Amino acid sequence: MTANRKTCAVQALAGWVVVGLLATSVAANDTPPLELLKDAQRILFLGDSITAAGQYVGDFDAWLTANQIDRRVIDGGLPSETVSGLSEDGHAGGAFPRPDLFERLDRVLAATRPNLVFACYGINCGIYQPWDAGRFERYQAGMTRLKSRVEAVGSRFVAMTPPFYDDQRAPRPFSYNAVLDRYSDWLVGQRAAGWLVIDLHGPMRNDVLKRRDANPQFTYQPDGVHPNEAGHWFIARQLIAWAGDEKASAAATPAEMLALYDVPAAALPLVQKRVNLLRDAYVAAAGHKRPGVAAGLPVAEAEAQAARLTEQIHALMIREKK
Repeated sequence: MTANRKTCAVQALAGWVVVGLLATSVAANDTPPLELLKDAQRILFLGDSITAAGQYVGDFDAWLTANQIDRRVIDGGLPSETVSGLSEDGHAGGAFPRPDLFERLDRVLAATRPNLVFACYGINCGIYQPWDAGRFERYQAGMTRLKSRVEAVGSRFVAMTPPFYDDQRAPRPFSYNAVLDRYSDWLVGQRAAGWLVIDLHGPMRNDVLKRRDANPQFTYQPDGVHPNEAGHWFIARQLIAWAGDEKASAAATPAEMLALYDVPAAALPLVQKRVNLLRDAYVAAAGHKRPGVAAGLPVAEAEAQAARLTEQIHALMIREKK
């Protein structure tokens, strides 16, 4: 075989290898969501203040617990954060710019050692300004980079579209929710490229508009951005529906969902306390540049307390079933 033919053969083989790897990557995403959750021993949530609040993460962890899928769920959310690296002039009254996830991402992944990562970004990434192609490209690049970094450490990645922005509650001279429509449409479109994507934005927008037919003042976000208790449960319901549990995702409240599994509502605050405890510890351990975030316990101490909370939760569940 001549040198040229050898080169061509090597190039062809390399091409088939790349195609094969891409096909394998896409095929791997055919794994049912429930199996992904069962296979993951450590689940990390990344996001901005909506995730950092911890409530939808706690609601979802309560569903996992009720289904006896006992996994270490870690909320790594940080208020004000973006994946775009952008910040508006005068953010926080000029006190500090928005944190960039990539300043801390490697440290978070090293500290938490996740097998599965959920990420919800976008509502801050447009920095509450009218549509701009440059900002949109920064969001696209950030989400793509995040996926690559997560997968590089051997973890599975699930993207979540940004929640609804309530223009009625926080009006601007333009519709910021329409900006987020475009961000969300792009992210949902990445399913065709093999991405795992949970759509929060479309269902939340549609639900709010439907409810306003009967109650024009209805909202999940009193300030236009941050969900109330019902709004967090709505987000958690989308995750539960993605996992395939239609009955639980239709429950009106987390307590109603727990009742489907004969789990007392008293378990919910214990689960939430566990989520908050681990969030504070791991976010602090990884470090960040966002002022005003309370430092948590050392990770080892937080993990020990979380283990005791898990024992209390299991004891409640056992007593309820007797």
